[in-house]
Amino acid sequence: MHLEDFPMDSHSCPLKFGSYAYTKAEVTYLWTRNASQSVEVAPDASRLNQYDLVGQTVGQETIKSSTGEYTVMTAHFHLKRKIGYFVIQTYLPCIMTVILSQVSFWLNRESVPARTVFGVTTVLTMTTLSISARNSLPKVAYATAMDWFIAVCYAFVFSALIEFATKKEVKKNSAYAVAVTNYTPPLPKEPCLPGRTPPLPKEPCLPGRTPPLPKEPCLPGRTPPLPKEPCLPGGIPPLPRSPAEARPEHSKKTFNSVSKIDRMSRILFPVLFSGFNLVYWATYLNREPLIKDSEPST
Repeated sequence: MHLEDFPMDSHSCPLKFGSYAYTKAEVTYLWTRNASQSVEVAPDASRLNQYDLVGQTVGQETIKSSTGEYTVMTAHFHLKRKIGYFVIQTYLPCIMTVILSQVSFWLNRESVPARTVFGVTTVLTMTTLSISARNSLPKVAYATAMDWFIAVCYAFVFSALIEFATKKEVKKNSAYAVAVTNYTPPLPKEPCLPGRTPPLPKEPCLPGRTPPLPKEPCLPGRTPPLPKEPCLPGGIPPLPRSPAEARPEHSKKTFNSVSKIDRMSRILFPVLFSGFNLVYWATYLNREPLIKDSEPST
């Protein structure tokens, strides 16, 4: 059997009968009717689980040996494999696994555990599918049509896992990130009245510590703005916020970021995989069945 196109392959099963004791000079076999009507297959007797009988050809051969020439009658039954079983057991699981691996492109890049689980699970699933599909085939030394499909699906799944590793790290620097270890809070912009200036803090801020308050308050209406939040890492005190920055919608920060590679992969991977399926199925389903040695010699 030639399995290059498996499971979209076709085969020819020969049936030969003749005499091994009497040569052509003694016994000659002939079809009682013409070749097209000599072999009839009943519809009830041609039902196979894995193949469809697409036709048959009959003929006559002459075999030469050391003892003479012998007449052999031949009938070739042309069979085409049914693909339904393999679509359910192999093709659909492979397609669904590739689609599942591409779901990770829609997760934000901070979801490292989720994306890692998606990638590793889909790779292991494709490995299991490829092993189970190969075990049901004869041990042939060439790649079949199913092997090429599984190999391409495996490449898509593995590329989705590698894509996550190629992305850049998330930048977590804030707007106040300044490399200063010792920093003294700035002077108030509006000084208090003469004789009532509060003492400024002489020690630098420490991370997580609020700058010390002045010992003597200013007169009403002339109090300088003081920081109310703890210092930032590196000893940097928080700067006064503007009215626009003090709004609740601006105060909340989100890290649900998406990289440019993810945006490109959301379009590139599905388009390439859809194009591969279109070319693959159009090539094998529209190919004329190649049946070797189907025509008997006369």
